[in-house]
Amino acid sequence: RGSFMVFSQLTHSLHYIYTALSKPVGLLGIHQFTAMGLLDGRMIDYFDSENQAKVPKQEWMRERLPADYWERGTRSRKSKQQWFKVNIGILMERMRQNDSDIHVLQWMHGCEGEANPDGTLRFVRGMDMYAYDGDDFLSFDDKNGVWVAPSPEAEPTKRKWDGVLVLKEYTKGYLENECIDWLSKFVTYGQQQLQNTSPPEVSLHAKTSTVDTDVLLTCLATGFYPADIVLRMKKNESVLTADDGLMSSGVLPNEDHTFQRRDHVEVLRSDLSAFSCEVVHEASAVTRVWGETLYVIFGFLICHSFLHCLKLCWRAADIFMLIIFYHDIVIFTYSAHNSSGSASDSASDSGVSCKYHLLKVAQVQTLGVKIHPGETHKQF
Repeated sequence: RGSFMVFSQLTHSLHYIYTALSKPVGLLGIHQFTAMGLLDGRMIDYFDSENQAKVPKQEWMRERLPADYWERGTRSRKSKQQWFKVNIGILMERMRQNDSDIHVLQWMHGCEGEANPDGTLRFVRGMDMYAYDGDDFLSFDDKNGVWVAPSPEAEPTKRKWDGVLVLKEYTKGYLENECIDWLSKFVTYGQQQLQNTSPPEVSLHAKTSTVDTDVLLTCLATGFYPADIVLRMKKNESVLTADDGLMSSGVLPNEDHTFQRRDHVEVLRSDLSAFSCEVVHEASAVTRVWGETLYVIFGFLICHSFLHCLKLCWRAADIFMLIIFYHDIVIFTYSAHNSSGSASDSASDSGVSCKYHLLKVAQVQTLGVKIHPGETHKQF
């Protein structure tokens, strides 16, 4: 599909995320509805409810795509904005919620393609999923052509959508065909930027653990592009795994279009083994060895499951002003207090994690510029 150029990167992704609030928050720069597209983790277009226009975020998008593309995209975003408004209302009524609180509905859909020997892209995986107030709500099982409901509240929607053949056919066809076609086209358009690489900066440090006899050893690789990276933490040259207690943030976007990954493991203070971190990236390979000096950094909470970071922050010991943003664009904020009315450093750390987790979530989106008849059936 697409151009027959040879892609230097083996895999590419086209991502889109839509976020809608149940009501305005009344703060400058915080929008009730936003949509943003990302190519290999870099923002390529943007829409919000205040400006009411889909606009390019990369110069090559501005140069290569005609005016009617942006006009059609704007109409599509306005239509989806209304769709979100209707369906937030449906979910609030179903869950017996009132409008005193802010509720959040998010939709993600996208695809990933892998380069064929002739340079074209073939479909690898797709994703179409919804979350409500930080909880997984509904997702599409592309392999079996059915919707998956992880909660009882989503069961009515699952039954309704599973019964609409045109919706299932459209969703599957979009993920496996149209999305890959757009991905191929955009990779061709943005090939010069996508071919630029940035090497990782790697650090290996320790912080105090909740267990007095342990320290938390962390390897951080940041500032790299593209996103593909290998990170190995080792003990006496043996690679540590989850069986050893190793945990990973996975690859997360930074605000400068590069990426980061953070792995950590608890070790005994008395352990005299040689600990090291090996990072392999197409731009460079780096190994860091942990010395004997222990220095402490501030804690960093990592949320691992889809959109549960929002829920975890919401239910943290001290709730604070939660701000979720992409680059300089704020897409959601929420202010609340616990029974003592105080805010803590742990809550602040949670806010940072939320930002990075939702940026990661934004990587599993794709682009849609037209409304298909199948979409008209998508009412919760």
